[in-house]
Amino acid sequence: METPYLLSMDNITKEYFGNRVLKNVSLKIKPGEIHALMGENGAGKSTLMNVLFGMPVIHQTGGFEGQVQLEGKVIRIQDPQGAMKYGIGMVHQEFMLIPDFTVTENIKVGREIGRSSILPLMDRVFGRDLDHMEWEKMSTDSRKALDSIGMMNIEEYAKVAGMPIGFQQFVEIAREIDKTGIKLLVFDEPTAVLTESEADRLLEIMRLIASRGIAIIFITHRLDEVMEVADSLTILRDGEFIARKDVVETDLVEIAQLMIGRSVEKLVDDSAEDTRRIDDDRIALELINYRVDMPGEKVRQINVKIREGEIFGFGGLAGQGKIGIHNGIQGLFETEGSVIVHGEKLDLSKRGEALRKDIAFVSEDRRGVGLLLGESIERNIIFSAMQVKNEFLKGRFIDRKKSRQHVEAMIKLLDIRCTGPEQTVGSLSGGNQQKVCLARALTLKPNILMVAEPTRGIDIGAKKLVLEYLRKINLEEGTTIVVISSELAELRSICDRIAIVSEGKISAVLAPDASDADYGLAMSGLSREDVSA
Repeated sequence: METPYLLSMDNITKEYFGNRVLKNVSLKIKPGEIHALMGENGAGKSTLMNVLFGMPVIHQTGGFEGQVQLEGKVIRIQDPQGAMKYGIGMVHQEFMLIPDFTVTENIKVGREIGRSSILPLMDRVFGRDLDHMEWEKMSTDSRKALDSIGMMNIEEYAKVAGMPIGFQQFVEIAREIDKTGIKLLVFDEPTAVLTESEADRLLEIMRLIASRGIAIIFITHRLDEVMEVADSLTILRDGEFIARKDVVETDLVEIAQLMIGRSVEKLVDDSAEDTRRIDDDRIALELINYRVDMPGEKVRQINVKIREGEIFGFGGLAGQGKIGIHNGIQGLFETEGSVIVHGEKLDLSKRGEALRKDIAFVSEDRRGVGLLLGESIERNIIFSAMQVKNEFLKGRFIDRKKSRQHVEAMIKLLDIRCTGPEQTVGSLSGGNQQKVCLARALTLKPNILMVAEPTRGIDIGAKKLVLEYLRKINLEEGTTIVVISSELAELRSICDRIAIVSEGKISAVLAPDASDADYGLAMSGLSREDVSA
Protein backbone atom coordinates (compact mmCIF):
# COMPACT_ATOMS: atom_id res chain seq x y z
CA MET A 1 0.00 0.00 0.00
CA GLU A 2 1.39 3.39 -0.98
CA THR A 3 2.17 5.71 1.93
CA PRO A 4 0.00 8.86 2.16
CA TYR A 5 3.02 10.77 3.47
CA LEU A 6 5.59 12.67 1.47
CA LEU A 7 8.02 12.70 4.42
CA SER A 8 8.21 10.24 7.31
CA MET A 9 10.79 10.61 10.05
CA ASP A 10 10.39 7.58 12.30
CA ASN A 11 11.84 6.97 15.78
CA ILE A 12 14.59 9.57 15.38
CA THR A 13 17.02 9.46 18.30
CA LYS A 14 20.06 11.70 18.66
CA GLU A 15 22.69 12.00 21.37
CA TYR A 16 25.33 14.67 21.89
CA PHE A 17 28.14 13.36 24.09
CA GLY A 18 25.84 11.15 26.13
CA ASN A 19 23.00 13.68 26.32
CA ARG A 20 19.95 12.37 24.48
CA VAL A 21 18.31 15.40 22.85
CA LEU A 22 15.86 13.46 20.65
CA LYS A 23 14.12 10.34 21.93
CA ASN A 24 12.22 8.28 19.33
CA VAL A 25 10.69 11.34 17.65
CA SER A 26 8.41 10.93 14.65
CA LEU A 27 7.30 13.52 12.08
CA LYS A 28 4.97 12.84 9.14
CA ILE A 29 4.00 15.31 6.39
CA LYS A 30 1.56 14.81 3.51
CA PRO A 31 2.02 16.37 0.04
CA GLY A 32 0.59 19.89 -0.08
CA GLU A 33 0.15 19.97 3.69
CA ILE A 34 1.16 22.88 5.94
CA HIS A 35 2.40 21.15 9.07
CA ALA A 36 3.36 23.16 12.17
CA LEU A 37 6.33 21.89 14.22
CA MET A 38 5.96 23.27 17.72
CA GLY A 39 7.62 23.25 21.13
CA GLU A 40 9.49 25.41 23.60
CA ASN A 41 13.14 26.36 23.12
CA GLY A 42 15.13 23.18 23.65
CA ALA A 43 12.25 20.91 22.65
CA GLY A 44 14.32 19.40 19.80
CA LYS A 45 12.91 21.15 16.71
CA SER A 46 16.27 22.41 15.43
CA THR A 47 18.01 19.07 16.01
CA LEU A 48 15.26 17.26 14.11
CA MET A 49 15.69 19.63 11.16
CA ASN A 50 19.48 19.19 11.34
CA VAL A 51 18.88 15.44 10.92
CA LEU A 52 16.58 16.04 7.95
CA PHE A 53 19.08 18.31 6.19
CA GLY A 54 22.13 16.13 6.95
CA MET A 55 23.91 18.95 8.76
CA PRO A 56 27.58 18.33 9.60
CA VAL A 57 26.91 18.65 13.35
CA ILE A 58 24.85 15.44 13.12
CA HIS A 59 27.39 13.34 11.23
CA GLN A 60 30.36 14.68 13.19
CA THR A 61 28.79 13.59 16.49
CA GLY A 62 27.95 9.98 15.72
CA GLY A 63 24.95 10.30 13.42
CA PHE A 64 21.43 9.38 14.54
CA GLU A 65 19.13 6.42 15.02
CA GLY A 66 15.85 6.00 13.18
CA GLN A 67 14.69 6.23 9.59
CA VAL A 68 13.86 8.99 7.11
CA GLN A 69 11.57 8.19 4.18
CA LEU A 70 10.65 10.38 1.23
CA GLU A 71 7.70 9.22 -0.88
CA GLY A 72 7.88 5.83 0.83
CA LYS A 73 11.58 5.24 0.11
CA VAL A 74 14.28 5.24 2.79
CA ILE A 75 16.80 8.04 2.22
CA ARG A 76 20.01 9.04 3.97
CA ILE A 77 20.86 12.70 3.48
CA GLN A 78 24.56 13.39 4.03
CA ASP A 79 24.61 17.17 3.60
CA PRO A 80 22.35 20.15 2.73
CA GLN A 81 23.23 19.76 -0.96
CA GLY A 82 21.86 16.23 -0.74
CA ALA A 83 18.63 17.60 0.73
CA MET A 84 18.37 19.98 -2.22
CA LYS A 85 18.72 17.07 -4.67
CA TYR A 86 15.80 15.34 -2.94
CA GLY A 87 13.70 18.52 -3.34
CA ILE A 88 13.93 19.69 0.28
CA GLY A 89 14.59 23.39 0.93
CA MET A 90 14.53 25.84 3.82
CA VAL A 91 13.56 29.46 4.33
CA HIS A 92 15.76 30.55 7.20
CA GLN A 93 14.88 32.91 10.05
CA GLU A 94 18.29 34.54 9.58
CA PHE A 95 18.39 35.61 5.95
CA MET A 96 20.99 33.89 3.77
CA LEU A 97 21.13 36.69 1.19
CA ILE A 98 24.10 38.66 -0.16
CA PRO A 99 23.17 42.36 0.20
CA ASP A 100 25.31 43.68 -2.68
CA PHE A 101 23.86 41.16 -5.15
CA THR A 102 20.70 41.73 -7.15
CA VAL A 103 17.51 39.75 -6.59
CA THR A 104 18.34 37.54 -9.59
CA GLU A 105 21.89 36.91 -8.40
CA ASN A 106 20.61 35.90 -4.95
CA ILE A 107 17.94 33.61 -6.36
CA LYS A 108 20.40 31.85 -8.72
CA VAL A 109 23.54 31.84 -6.52
CA GLY A 110 25.12 28.38 -6.62
CA ARG A 111 22.86 27.36 -9.55
CA GLU A 112 24.02 29.81 -12.22
CA ILE A 113 23.40 29.24 -15.92
CA GLY A 114 26.47 29.67 -18.16
CA ARG A 115 27.08 29.30 -21.89
CA SER A 116 30.56 27.85 -21.99
CA SER A 117 31.29 27.31 -18.32
CA ILE A 118 29.49 27.61 -15.03
CA LEU A 119 31.15 30.07 -12.69
CA PRO A 120 29.57 30.70 -9.30
CA LEU A 121 28.38 34.22 -8.67
CA MET A 122 30.52 34.20 -5.57
CA ASP A 123 33.46 34.61 -7.94
CA ARG A 124 32.53 38.27 -8.12
CA VAL A 125 34.08 38.57 -4.67
CA PHE A 126 37.39 37.54 -6.25
CA GLY A 127 36.99 39.81 -9.28
CA ARG A 128 36.59 37.11 -11.94
CA ASP A 129 34.95 37.67 -15.33
CA LEU A 130 31.30 36.60 -15.47
CA ASP A 131 30.64 37.41 -19.12
CA HIS A 132 29.72 33.79 -19.89
CA MET A 133 26.65 33.92 -17.65
CA GLU A 134 23.25 33.76 -19.33
CA TRP A 135 21.83 36.70 -17.41
CA GLU A 136 18.66 36.92 -19.49
CA LYS A 137 17.75 33.30 -18.82
CA MET A 138 18.51 33.66 -15.09
CA SER A 139 16.49 36.86 -14.94
CA THR A 140 13.54 35.11 -16.63
CA ASP A 141 13.73 32.25 -14.11
CA SER A 142 13.84 34.71 -11.20
CA ARG A 143 10.88 36.66 -12.57
CA LYS A 144 8.91 33.42 -12.88
CA ALA A 145 9.72 32.41 -9.28
CA LEU A 146 8.73 35.85 -7.95
CA ASP A 147 5.50 35.89 -9.95
CA SER A 148 4.62 32.40 -8.75
CA ILE A 149 4.39 33.69 -5.17
CA GLY A 150 2.59 36.87 -6.15
CA MET A 151 5.58 39.18 -5.80
CA MET A 152 5.08 41.18 -9.00
CA ASN A 153 6.26 44.35 -7.23
CA ILE A 154 9.78 43.02 -6.57
CA GLU A 155 12.09 43.81 -9.50
CA GLU A 156 14.49 41.01 -10.37
CA TYR A 157 17.30 43.46 -11.21
CA ALA A 158 17.09 45.42 -7.92
CA LYS A 159 19.79 45.08 -5.27
CA VAL A 160 18.80 43.33 -2.06
CA ALA A 161 20.61 45.92 0.09
CA GLY A 162 18.10 48.43 1.45
CA MET A 163 15.03 46.33 0.69
CA PRO A 164 12.35 46.07 3.41
CA ILE A 165 12.76 43.00 5.61
CA GLY A 166 9.56 41.49 4.24
CA PHE A 167 10.78 41.75 0.66
CA GLN A 168 14.05 40.05 1.62
CA GLN A 169 12.05 37.19 3.14
CA PHE A 170 10.06 36.84 -0.10
CA VAL A 171 13.30 36.76 -2.15
CA GLU A 172 14.43 33.85 0.08
CA ILE A 173 11.20 32.03 -0.70
CA ALA A 174 11.54 32.70 -4.45
CA ARG A 175 15.07 31.25 -4.35
CA GLU A 176 13.74 27.99 -2.92
CA ILE A 177 10.81 27.88 -5.35
CA ASP A 178 13.25 28.31 -8.27
CA LYS A 179 15.04 25.10 -7.38
CA THR A 180 14.12 22.22 -9.66
CA GLY A 181 11.78 19.59 -8.23
CA ILE A 182 11.06 21.24 -4.87
CA LYS A 183 8.79 18.95 -2.83
CA LEU A 184 9.13 20.17 0.74
CA LEU A 185 9.91 23.59 2.23
CA VAL A 186 10.83 24.29 5.84
CA PHE A 187 9.87 27.75 7.14
CA ASP A 188 11.85 28.50 10.31
CA GLU A 189 10.09 31.22 12.36
CA PRO A 190 9.42 33.10 9.10
CA THR A 191 7.25 35.85 10.58
CA ALA A 192 9.50 36.67 13.55
CA VAL A 193 10.95 39.84 11.97
CA LEU A 194 8.01 40.86 9.79
CA THR A 195 5.40 43.56 10.25
CA GLU A 196 1.80 42.43 10.70
CA SER A 197 0.92 43.10 7.05
CA GLU A 198 4.09 41.36 5.83
CA ALA A 199 3.31 38.37 8.07
CA ASP A 200 -0.21 38.16 6.65
CA ARG A 201 1.21 38.23 3.12
CA LEU A 202 3.68 35.48 3.97
CA LEU A 203 0.91 33.23 5.26
CA GLU A 204 -0.93 33.78 1.97
CA ILE A 205 2.21 32.77 0.08
CA MET A 206 2.49 29.60 2.18
CA ARG A 207 -1.08 28.66 1.24
CA LEU A 208 -0.31 29.36 -2.43
CA ILE A 209 2.80 27.14 -2.34
CA ALA A 210 0.92 24.32 -0.59
CA SER A 211 -1.89 24.50 -3.15
CA ARG A 212 0.65 23.36 -5.75
CA GLY A 213 1.35 20.15 -3.84
CA ILE A 214 4.51 21.35 -2.08
CA ALA A 215 4.55 20.34 1.59
CA ILE A 216 5.53 22.87 4.23
CA ILE A 217 7.01 22.41 7.71
CA PHE A 218 6.11 25.58 9.60
CA ILE A 219 8.28 26.13 12.70
CA THR A 220 6.69 28.82 14.86
CA HIS A 221 5.71 29.73 18.41
CA ARG A 222 2.75 31.87 17.30
CA LEU A 223 -0.30 29.78 18.01
CA ASP A 224 -2.71 32.13 16.23
CA GLU A 225 -0.75 31.71 12.98
CA VAL A 226 -0.88 27.93 13.37
CA MET A 227 -4.65 28.01 13.74
CA GLU A 228 -4.93 30.31 10.72
CA VAL A 229 -2.74 28.55 8.18
CA ALA A 230 -1.72 25.03 9.29
CA ASP A 231 -3.49 21.79 8.42
CA SER A 232 -1.85 19.74 11.14
CA LEU A 233 0.83 19.98 13.81
CA THR A 234 3.41 18.01 15.75
CA ILE A 235 4.37 19.00 19.29
CA LEU A 236 7.75 18.15 20.80
CA ARG A 237 8.67 18.59 24.45
CA ASP A 238 12.07 17.92 26.04
CA GLY A 239 13.21 15.98 22.96
CA GLU A 240 10.16 13.72 22.89
CA PHE A 241 7.19 13.38 20.56
CA ILE A 242 4.04 14.50 22.40
CA ALA A 243 1.27 14.59 19.80
CA ARG A 244 0.32 14.90 16.14
CA LYS A 245 -3.02 16.57 15.60
CA ASP A 246 -5.16 17.95 12.81
CA VAL A 247 -5.76 21.63 13.50
CA VAL A 248 -9.54 21.27 13.08
CA GLU A 249 -9.55 18.77 15.95
CA THR A 250 -7.79 20.96 18.52
CA ASP A 251 -7.76 24.51 19.87
CA LEU A 252 -5.34 27.10 21.22
CA VAL A 253 -5.75 26.07 24.85
CA GLU A 254 -5.02 22.39 24.19
CA ILE A 255 -1.98 23.21 22.04
CA ALA A 256 -0.59 25.54 24.71
CA GLN A 257 -1.11 22.90 27.39
CA LEU A 258 0.60 20.20 25.33
CA MET A 259 3.62 22.46 24.67
CA ILE A 260 4.19 23.25 28.36
CA GLY A 261 2.49 20.33 30.10
CA ARG A 262 4.91 18.73 32.46
CA SER A 263 4.77 18.09 36.16
CA VAL A 264 6.17 21.13 37.91
CA GLU A 265 8.92 19.51 39.89
CA LYS A 266 9.87 21.62 42.87
CA LEU A 267 13.56 22.32 42.46
CA VAL A 268 13.86 23.92 45.89
CA ASP A 269 12.96 22.94 49.42
CA ASP A 270 10.26 25.45 50.34
CA SER A 271 9.43 23.97 53.72
CA ALA A 272 10.99 26.93 55.57
CA GLU A 273 8.36 29.24 57.06
CA ASP A 274 7.72 32.28 54.87
CA THR A 275 7.59 35.23 57.27
CA ARG A 276 7.89 37.89 54.57
CA ARG A 277 5.43 40.74 54.45
CA ILE A 278 5.28 41.85 50.85
CA ASP A 279 3.44 45.15 50.53
CA ASP A 280 1.97 46.09 47.14
CA ASP A 281 2.74 49.74 47.89
CA ARG A 282 6.45 49.24 48.60
CA ILE A 283 8.06 49.06 45.16
CA ALA A 284 11.73 48.11 44.78
CA LEU A 285 11.98 48.39 40.99
CA GLU A 286 9.60 49.89 38.47
CA LEU A 287 9.91 49.96 34.68
CA ILE A 288 7.84 52.60 32.89
CA ASN A 289 7.48 52.56 29.08
CA TYR A 290 10.82 50.75 29.16
CA ARG A 291 12.55 49.93 25.87
CA VAL A 292 15.96 48.43 25.13
CA ASP A 293 17.62 48.33 21.72
CA MET A 294 19.43 45.01 22.19
CA PRO A 295 19.88 43.11 18.89
CA GLY A 296 17.99 39.85 19.02
CA GLU A 297 16.42 40.68 22.41
CA LYS A 298 14.64 44.00 21.88
CA VAL A 299 12.42 45.26 24.67
CA ARG A 300 9.62 47.13 22.88
CA GLN A 301 7.62 48.45 25.82
CA ILE A 302 7.43 47.12 29.35
CA ASN A 303 5.57 48.49 32.35
CA VAL A 304 5.95 46.53 35.58
CA LYS A 305 6.26 47.03 39.33
CA ILE A 306 8.42 44.66 41.37
CA ARG A 307 7.70 44.74 45.09
CA GLU A 308 10.29 44.93 47.86
CA GLY A 309 11.27 41.51 49.13
CA GLU A 310 9.66 39.39 46.43
CA ILE A 311 11.20 36.99 43.96
CA PHE A 312 9.98 38.10 40.55
CA GLY A 313 10.55 36.14 37.35
CA PHE A 314 10.77 37.05 33.69
CA GLY A 315 10.22 34.10 31.33
CA GLY A 316 9.53 33.53 27.65
CA LEU A 317 11.05 32.07 24.53
CA ALA A 318 14.50 33.00 23.26
CA GLY A 319 14.69 36.24 21.29
CA GLN A 320 11.49 37.68 22.77
CA GLY A 321 13.16 40.39 24.88
CA LYS A 322 13.53 39.04 28.40
CA ILE A 323 17.36 39.11 28.22
CA GLY A 324 17.28 42.76 27.11
CA ILE A 325 15.61 43.82 30.37
CA HIS A 326 18.63 43.52 32.68
CA ASN A 327 21.16 44.40 29.97
CA GLY A 328 19.46 47.76 29.56
CA ILE A 329 19.49 48.42 33.29
CA GLN A 330 23.21 47.64 33.33
CA GLY A 331 23.70 50.31 30.67
CA LEU A 332 25.01 47.87 28.06
CA PHE A 333 22.47 48.92 25.41
CA GLU A 334 20.56 52.07 24.57
CA THR A 335 17.32 52.45 26.51
CA GLU A 336 14.20 54.59 26.58
CA GLY A 337 11.65 55.11 29.31
CA SER A 338 12.23 55.12 33.06
CA VAL A 339 13.79 52.74 35.57
CA ILE A 340 12.75 53.67 39.12
CA VAL A 341 14.73 52.18 42.04
CA HIS A 342 13.07 52.69 45.44
CA GLY A 343 11.32 55.77 44.12
CA GLU A 344 14.42 57.31 42.52
CA LYS A 345 14.92 57.45 38.75
CA LEU A 346 18.06 55.68 37.56
CA ASP A 347 20.34 57.65 35.23
CA LEU A 348 21.09 54.95 32.65
CA SER A 349 23.47 57.25 30.76
CA LYS A 350 26.00 56.72 33.57
CA ARG A 351 27.78 53.37 33.28
CA GLY A 352 27.75 51.54 36.58
CA GLU A 353 24.90 53.63 38.02
CA ALA A 354 22.81 50.55 38.80
CA LEU A 355 25.66 49.01 40.81
CA ARG A 356 26.01 52.21 42.81
CA LYS A 357 22.29 52.00 43.62
CA ASP A 358 22.79 48.53 45.15
CA ILE A 359 21.60 46.49 42.18
CA ALA A 360 23.83 43.50 41.39
CA PHE A 361 23.74 41.38 38.25
CA VAL A 362 24.53 37.86 37.14
CA SER A 363 24.75 37.91 33.32
CA GLU A 364 23.66 35.10 31.02
CA ASP A 365 26.88 35.76 29.08
CA ARG A 366 29.31 34.74 31.79
CA ARG A 367 32.30 34.46 29.47
CA GLY A 368 31.66 37.65 27.52
CA VAL A 369 30.40 39.95 30.28
CA GLY A 370 30.41 38.24 33.62
CA LEU A 371 33.99 37.07 34.18
CA LEU A 372 37.67 37.98 33.96
CA LEU A 373 38.69 34.64 32.51
CA GLY A 374 42.44 35.11 32.91
CA GLU A 375 42.16 36.16 36.57
CA SER A 376 41.85 34.06 39.71
CA ILE A 377 38.61 33.01 41.37
CA GLU A 378 39.51 35.32 44.25
CA ARG A 379 39.99 38.38 42.05
CA ASN A 380 36.75 37.68 40.17
CA ILE A 381 34.68 37.37 43.33
CA ILE A 382 35.94 40.55 45.01
CA PHE A 383 36.41 42.69 41.88
CA SER A 384 33.03 44.47 41.81
CA ALA A 385 32.99 45.09 45.56
CA MET A 386 36.47 46.64 45.30
CA GLN A 387 35.44 48.86 42.39
CA VAL A 388 32.03 49.97 43.62
CA LYS A 389 32.29 49.89 47.43
CA ASN A 390 36.05 50.05 48.08
CA GLU A 391 35.83 46.83 50.06
CA PHE A 392 38.69 44.36 50.58
CA LEU A 393 41.17 47.23 50.46
CA LYS A 394 43.81 48.55 52.83
CA GLY A 395 44.62 51.91 51.39
CA ARG A 396 45.56 51.23 47.76
CA PHE A 397 46.26 47.53 48.33
CA ILE A 398 44.09 44.43 48.65
CA ASP A 399 43.39 43.23 52.20
CA ARG A 400 44.60 39.71 51.52
CA LYS A 401 43.38 38.18 54.78
CA LYS A 402 39.85 39.58 54.52
CA SER A 403 39.68 38.76 50.81
CA ARG A 404 40.87 35.18 51.25
CA GLN A 405 38.51 34.48 54.14
CA HIS A 406 35.54 35.76 52.19
CA VAL A 407 36.40 33.90 48.98
CA GLU A 408 37.00 30.61 50.77
CA ALA A 409 33.63 31.00 52.49
CA MET A 410 31.92 31.59 49.12
CA ILE A 411 33.68 28.60 47.56
CA LYS A 412 32.35 26.43 50.37
CA LEU A 413 28.88 27.97 50.39
CA LEU A 414 28.28 27.56 46.65
CA ASP A 415 30.32 24.36 46.31
CA ILE A 416 32.61 25.83 43.64
CA ARG A 417 34.66 22.86 42.43
CA CYS A 418 38.22 24.15 42.17
CA THR A 419 41.79 23.68 43.40
CA GLY A 420 41.58 26.88 45.44
CA PRO A 421 41.06 30.66 45.28
CA GLU A 422 44.08 31.14 43.01
CA GLN A 423 42.79 28.94 40.18
CA THR A 424 42.02 30.95 37.05
CA VAL A 425 38.32 31.19 36.24
CA GLY A 426 38.91 30.33 32.59
CA SER A 427 40.01 26.83 33.60
CA LEU A 428 36.77 26.07 35.48
CA SER A 429 33.80 24.19 34.08
CA GLY A 430 30.87 26.27 32.84
CA GLY A 431 28.75 25.45 35.87
CA ASN A 432 31.48 26.51 38.29
CA GLN A 433 32.05 29.70 36.30
CA GLN A 434 28.37 30.46 36.81
CA LYS A 435 28.77 30.00 40.55
CA VAL A 436 31.69 32.46 40.56
CA CYS A 437 29.44 35.01 38.82
CA LEU A 438 26.82 34.50 41.52
CA ALA A 439 29.45 34.76 44.27
CA ARG A 440 30.66 38.09 42.88
CA ALA A 441 27.12 39.50 42.78
CA LEU A 442 26.37 38.31 46.32
CA THR A 443 29.60 39.88 47.58
CA LEU A 444 28.11 43.28 46.79
CA LYS A 445 25.33 42.55 49.35
CA PRO A 446 22.78 44.05 46.97
CA ASN A 447 19.35 45.32 47.82
CA ILE A 448 18.17 44.07 44.41
CA LEU A 449 19.75 41.05 42.72
CA MET A 450 19.06 40.40 39.01
CA VAL A 451 20.13 36.96 37.81
CA ALA A 452 19.83 35.86 34.18
CA GLU A 453 19.84 32.12 33.40
CA PRO A 454 21.27 31.41 36.90
CA THR A 455 21.58 27.66 36.43
CA ARG A 456 22.62 27.41 32.78
CA GLY A 457 25.21 24.66 32.41
CA ILE A 458 24.80 23.45 35.99
CA ASP A 459 23.89 19.87 36.93
CA ILE A 460 20.65 19.18 38.81
CA GLY A 461 22.29 18.99 42.24
CA ALA A 462 24.10 22.31 41.82
CA LYS A 463 20.95 23.86 40.32
CA LYS A 464 19.03 23.00 43.48
CA LEU A 465 21.80 24.47 45.64
CA VAL A 466 21.88 27.78 43.75
CA LEU A 467 18.10 28.21 43.72
CA GLU A 468 17.79 27.34 47.39
CA TYR A 469 20.47 29.89 48.25
CA LEU A 470 18.63 32.58 46.30
CA ARG A 471 15.50 31.78 48.29
CA LYS A 472 17.51 31.78 51.52
CA ILE A 473 18.88 35.32 51.05
CA ASN A 474 15.44 36.46 50.00
CA LEU A 475 13.83 35.07 53.16
CA GLU A 476 16.58 35.91 55.64
CA GLU A 477 17.92 39.20 54.28
CA GLY A 478 14.91 40.56 52.43
CA THR A 479 16.81 40.84 49.15
CA THR A 480 14.55 41.56 46.21
CA ILE A 481 15.44 39.04 43.51
CA VAL A 482 14.65 39.20 39.80
CA VAL A 483 15.18 35.89 37.98
CA ILE A 484 15.33 35.89 34.17
CA SER A 485 15.20 32.36 32.83
CA SER A 486 14.22 30.18 29.87
CA GLU A 487 13.40 27.38 32.33
CA LEU A 488 9.75 27.62 33.36
CA ALA A 489 10.17 24.87 35.97
CA GLU A 490 12.94 26.93 37.55
CA LEU A 491 10.80 30.08 37.68
CA ARG A 492 7.75 28.22 38.97
CA SER A 493 9.84 26.68 41.74
CA ILE A 494 11.16 29.91 43.20
CA CYS A 495 9.16 32.95 42.10
CA ASP A 496 6.21 34.72 43.69
CA ARG A 497 5.08 36.10 40.31
CA ILE A 498 6.24 35.46 36.75
CA ALA A 499 5.98 37.87 33.81
CA ILE A 500 6.03 36.19 30.41
CA VAL A 501 7.69 38.32 27.73
CA SER A 502 6.56 37.95 24.12
CA GLU A 503 7.72 40.18 21.26
CA GLY A 504 9.32 42.63 23.67
CA LYS A 505 6.22 43.14 25.81
CA ILE A 506 4.72 41.48 28.87
CA SER A 507 1.89 39.26 27.69
CA ALA A 508 0.88 38.13 31.19
CA VAL A 509 1.95 38.17 34.84
CA LEU A 510 1.12 34.76 36.30
CA ALA A 511 1.22 32.97 39.63
CA PRO A 512 3.66 30.03 39.72
CA ASP A 513 0.75 27.60 40.03
CA ALA A 514 -1.17 29.00 37.04
CA SER A 515 -2.17 26.38 34.48
CA ASP A 516 0.14 25.05 31.78
CA ALA A 517 -2.33 26.36 29.20
CA ASP A 518 -2.09 29.90 30.58
CA TYR A 519 1.71 29.75 30.39
CA GLY A 520 1.66 28.32 26.88
CA LEU A 521 -0.75 30.97 25.63
CA ALA A 522 1.28 33.76 27.26
CA MET A 523 4.48 32.54 25.63
CA SER A 524 2.69 32.86 22.30
CA GLY A 525 1.58 36.40 23.16
CA LEU A 526 -2.03 35.34 23.80
CA SER A 527 -4.43 35.00 26.73
CA ARG A 528 -7.65 33.11 27.41
CA GLU A 529 -9.51 36.32 26.60
CA ASP A 530 -7.92 36.29 23.12
CA VAL A 531 -8.99 32.69 22.64
CA SER A 532 -12.59 33.30 23.67
CA ALA A 533 -12.90 36.56 21.69
